[in-house]
Amino acid sequence: MVRFITPLFTVVLGIIFLIASLNLPKSNLGNPNGPMYFPVLIAIILIGGGLVYLFQEFKARGVAFKDFAGLREGKAPLYLGVSLVLMVLYTLVFERIGFLISTILFLGGLLFLLNGRKKWITNVLVAVIFSFVTWYAFGTLLQVSLP
Repeated sequence: MVRFITPLFTVVLGIIFLIASLNLPKSNLGNPNGPMYFPVLIAIILIGGGLVYLFQEFKARGVAFKDFAGLREGKAPLYLGVSLVLMVLYTLVFERIGFLISTILFLGGLLFLLNGRKKWITNVLVAVIFSFVTWYAFGTLLQVSLP
C-alpha cells in the first residue's frame, strides 16, 4: 500500500494544479488564454507521469517494497535532515537577504554537506558561479526581478 502513496499524491496534485490553472484570470493583452498554457501543460505532465508511475507500481505490487530501507542506513538520515534544515533556512532568508546571497549560502551548504571540506574550492566556485549566472540570466537577460 505504501508504494501507491507517491503516485496518487502526484495525480491529485496535478488535478489540483490543473483546476487552479484553468481558473487563472484572462490576459488583457495578446492571447487571453496565454497565461494558462504553461501551467496547464505542467499539470498534464504531472497527471500523466503520476498515472504512469501508478501503473508501474500496480504491476510490481507482488514484489517486496524496500525503497525506504536505504533512507535509514549510513549517512542518508544526516543528509536528509541537514538538507531539510537548509531548505527551510533558504526559504526564511530568501526575501530578507535576496536571491544571490541566499542561493550562494544554500548551494554552498549543500555542496559542503555532499562533497566535504576537501573539495572546498569546487564547492565555492560552483555555488558562486551558478548563483551569479542564474541571477544574471533572470535579472538581465530575461528581465525578471529577483528579490
